[in-house]
Amino acid sequence: MAITASGLFIATLTDVLDTTQLAIDLDLDTHRCAMFTNTITPNFSTDTAYNVTPYDANEVSGAGYTGGGELLTGTALSESPTGSIMWDATDVQWTSSTITNARGVLIYADALVGNNAICLLDFGADFSTNNGTFLITWAATGIFAIDCTP
Repeated sequence: MAITASGLFIATLTDVLDTTQLAIDLDLDTHRCAMFTNTITPNFSTDTAYNVTPYDANEVSGAGYTGGGELLTGTALSESPTGSIMWDATDVQWTSSTITNARGVLIYADALVGNNAICLLDFGADFSTNNGTFLITWAATGIFAIDCTP
């Protein structure tokens, strides 16, 4: 069991694009990011939501961290680079935190009853803080970018 990759959740994207018409508005500041240890095994084809297996256990804990994670703020969709849709937000931080072995972050739609999983980002290693700031700095390409050109 391990987090070995970052990705978007297929079930959520399918529900956005099919007749379900799941209303995930990526411009809203209502999405959350919750951190997990390397003891979960994500399945981007079948995983559906926060607080549902495997995201119903092994969330990090400790001083300065609240279960369910932090709100994303400053969320925005843009075309960047040309031909791509980029989703970005303000960097996320947990100040004065003592967090052990955070391996990845699940971003989910907290405003929806289903807490639908949007994406999971693998940190590539375990990270910890000891009464310090745990900071997630999004890449120049945002949280994610989808190339829409062939």
